[in-house]
Amino acid sequence: MVMNQMVQLMKQLSGKISPNVYASVQQQNSASQVAFLRQLQRELKREDVLEIPLDELQVVVFDLETTGFYPDKGDKILSIGAVKMTGATPLEETFYSLVHSQDQPSAEIEQLTGIRKEELQEAPPLEQVLEKFYKFVQRDTLVAHHAKHERSFMQHATWSVTRTSFQHRIVDTAFLTKIVTPDSELVTLDDCCQHFGIEVKNRHHALSDALMTAKLWGENIQHIQQLGFQHLGDVYAALAKLK
Repeated sequence: MVMNQMVQLMKQLSGKISPNVYASVQQQNSASQVAFLRQLQRELKREDVLEIPLDELQVVVFDLETTGFYPDKGDKILSIGAVKMTGATPLEETFYSLVHSQDQPSAEIEQLTGIRKEELQEAPPLEQVLEKFYKFVQRDTLVAHHAKHERSFMQHATWSVTRTSFQHRIVDTAFLTKIVTPDSELVTLDDCCQHFGIEVKNRHHALSDALMTAKLWGENIQHIQQLGFQHLGDVYAALAKLK
């Protein structure tokens, strides 16, 4: 009730309040968002998850839809989708958001993702989406398929908003698949999912792809544990031998 009264009061006064007041509030909100992101990045520098048993490892599996492959050349994040997991078990906690843009996606990207300009115009700005995403992730390890793409965009976005380096560890499901099926030539998410009997649907929607990648991560975790791997340190040691 009190909140509703405050909203009504603000509406009544909206014509009498200087635009500078709104600008000040927006600046304060932006400063708060940046401060949170910077603090989280500092805390991550002290984290080490390599010795956590795989059954207990908390991860956030995520996917980005973007306008292209090169954030340094102007390509942008269109949407972020994510799901939380503990070990091989997906949790009922998901994240999804479009990212504001006034630009029209290319015809190819619009056809691929189904994302339209009108949706992007109504979406929250990057700094708000990043803050919500990082609050969802906290200090959990990130997981993505062919993570180089996600890492490059997260590095660019985090620096552009906070002027701090991206500190989250990202584990690539493609690496785990390489350990589990060393003689296969599985590359794409579609190929990997089909190999493990995971249904492929609604591709190139960030949350749908994140959910499929989560199932792929779960399959790989179960298989590498059967091979004797106990934590991420074992995984990285095995990957070093494969190179």
